[in-house]
Amino acid sequence: MEKKAIILFNLGGPDSKTSIAPFLKNFFMDKNIIRAPYPVRFFLSRLIAYRRSRKEAGESYGELGNKSPLLENSQDQASALEDLLNKEGMACKVFVCMRYWHPMAPEIAQAVKDYDPDHIVLLPLYPQYSTTTTRSSFQEWEKACDDVDLLVPTSTVCCYPFEEGFLKAGAENIKTEYDRCLKETGRAPRVLFSAHGLPESVIKDGDPYQWQCEETARRIAEKLGKILGTGNLDWNICYQSRVGPQKWIGPSTEEEIHRAAKDDVPLVIYPHAFTQEHVETLVELDIEYREIADHAGLPGYYRAACAGTHPVFIEGLADIVKREAYRTWTAPDTGKRLCGQNYCRCAA
Repeated sequence: MEKKAIILFNLGGPDSKTSIAPFLKNFFMDKNIIRAPYPVRFFLSRLIAYRRSRKEAGESYGELGNKSPLLENSQDQASALEDLLNKEGMACKVFVCMRYWHPMAPEIAQAVKDYDPDHIVLLPLYPQYSTTTTRSSFQEWEKACDDVDLLVPTSTVCCYPFEEGFLKAGAENIKTEYDRCLKETGRAPRVLFSAHGLPESVIKDGDPYQWQCEETARRIAEKLGKILGTGNLDWNICYQSRVGPQKWIGPSTEEEIHRAAKDDVPLVIYPHAFTQEHVETLVELDIEYREIADHAGLPGYYRAACAGTHPVFIEGLADIVKREAYRTWTAPDTGKRLCGQNYCRCAA
């Protein structure tokens, strides 16, 4: 029986207080993050890492015991996916590959080579495609494979913003908090889909992330409306985590919290561009934005959990893997793909 290796990609996070600064250096050295010549990136990455590790990032990770839970949460997803695929008869091993902190591409590429698979499936844990996440992870993976001479037939999944299991998991997790809000406040909440923001310049260069996020939100809202039996669900999309002086896509999550307070309506926030809990959900959404909501006088603030290891989400990932692992497929030269990458079949 052929052996399959599935690689789950994620950003990564520091595993101790001393790794916060080097993690941030790696992040801001990425040419997909700071689009500047190497000498400029080298200087800026160290300056930003020095400042943020002692202030914003240091304080945020301090709330989590000076480390990120992203690796453990990604490994839980990998274990759930591997168990399901093995139960369904696939001989496989699922690896987690982080972009900016360990385990990173060089060590995972060597581990995959040692496993000696017949086929590799690359599957990011970012549901929407962006040059700042997916492309960056794939570029680093290709370089690592070249360095260790890992030459194995590979299928690449770039994005799955409309995958049924992903959408359903989101709708079900939102409904849990929606019902709790109704019970505790007696009011129907507004559902706020909060995604990580990007500078407008990245979107203007052709990055499909924003419209994929907005379409993901629309489809989850549609599914949620059917579950709730309402055709007039109150919802909107917003973007969090702004950094630096550039103009970012909007509206911002903070702006939408203040708008809800002005409208005197409670909120259920769902981070639909993240698939597991980490600092931007556990600290930024659960602590920082909650404080903003309290100070603004919001009548209720609830946060729905990420897809995580929700069974329908893991089943959806398994379906994606099976589709790619058992198919010989070459992308056509024409036809629009969701990510804009010709090697991908995400429009199918």
